[in-house]
Amino acid sequence: MVKHVESTVGITVLFDENLTEQDIQGLGEIIHQRPEIREMYYISAEDAWNSFKEEYFAGHEELAEGFAEDNPLAGSASYEIFLNDISQQDELVAYLQSLDGVRQVNYSNSAVAGFSGFNRVIGVLSSLIIGVLLAVSLFLINNTISVAAAFRRQECQIMRLIGATNFMIRAPFIVEGVMIGLIGALIPLAGTYFLYTKGIVYLSERFHVLSNLFYFVPVGEIYPLLIGAALILGVGIGFFGSFFTIRKYMKV
Repeated sequence: MVKHVESTVGITVLFDENLTEQDIQGLGEIIHQRPEIREMYYISAEDAWNSFKEEYFAGHEELAEGFAEDNPLAGSASYEIFLNDISQQDELVAYLQSLDGVRQVNYSNSAVAGFSGFNRVIGVLSSLIIGVLLAVSLFLINNTISVAAAFRRQECQIMRLIGATNFMIRAPFIVEGVMIGLIGALIPLAGTYFLYTKGIVYLSERFHVLSNLFYFVPVGEIYPLLIGAALILGVGIGFFGSFFTIRKYMKV
């Protein structure tokens, strides 16, 4: 949702009034080559005046008729620019201001600073939550394998005495840890899929304002990545948690 809102933050470039439309188009081609730019739109003086009339003279169009032959916004041709990443705004603004023929660059420092700060807060909070959940997962698997190993200590001693290798003794516990991690990933994935899909439908039907303000990422767009990450984490935590836990019970 934050990324969706960030994509609406733009930069407006205004040019010297003595430049012809061809000169402005030529500058636009040069500007468009910058790698920071996602998309840009040309707004002619006529388009700017028509947009102004629709917004400020709505219902009283006759008041604008006096300007029919004299566009008060002549010389206001501009480009509206949207970036791939708003953190690149300062660099692009400095470049635009250095170009000959550019009269003014309108941009919002406060919006960019606000979004950057908000993104940092989200990043820190997400990292803390993920760290706590990983620690809890490791603790639970460690506990489960410790109980299983303590319960089967005598079996492990017998296996060792009859010549079983460390791998043969460890393998059942590691498989158990991997299965716990795998199941621990699949259950939340299924629950999240159900709750997220139902939640989007519910919010869209009951709270239309939220649907207009926020962009809910489709399940099909995020779930392939989420499934891969969850399964790798689940199996990985299960494997390493059980592998290092069972090593303490190998000295028999």
